[in-house]
Amino acid sequence: MPAADVSARVAWDADAPAIAEVQVRAWRASYAGLLPAEVLDGLDAAQLAEGWEASMRRPKDARQRVLVGLERATVTGFVVTAPATDPDCDPIATGELSDLTVDPERRGDGHGSRLLQAAVDTLVADRFTRAVTWLPAAGDDLRAFLESTGWAPDGAHRTLDLTGDGTTTVKQVRLHTALVD
Repeated sequence: MPAADVSARVAWDADAPAIAEVQVRAWRASYAGLLPAEVLDGLDAAQLAEGWEASMRRPKDARQRVLVGLERATVTGFVVTAPATDPDCDPIATGELSDLTVDPERRGDGHGSRLLQAAVDTLVADRFTRAVTWLPAAGDDLRAFLESTGWAPDGAHRTLDLTGDGTTTVKQVRLHTALVD
């Protein structure tokens, strides 16, 4: 049986609409019980695509990267790597993994593993020795996946106010891992 044509690579500007579509589908599936329905229903893929394109064209840091998972030419997921921005993290030594997202219809097919490995390889190439990521405190499949690969809570936590008025908040925990032995 032939192997599927799957890979991960640095995203191109032209990938922005596909990344945004995956983000909308994934958020609606993953955050259905966590965020209000009106927030999820209001996600606009075209608007999100503009933001993705702008961030890829003009990243805030030269070490900020967007990577995409592919099956043939179809974007199946994405991940962002960058220097950590938390005040207790050294941005020279600590990278951050954010938005590790796989299309809900493609989960379980190895795309998350490929994206995670590509992200770790990218962080190591950018000379980070440690990585952190923020996840919902309630725990979910992504947290279980990361913990199965050696990530662990480091004791940091925060509450995000998504609307600015305190009506929609998300409690998060930070996981960390060493990138080099």
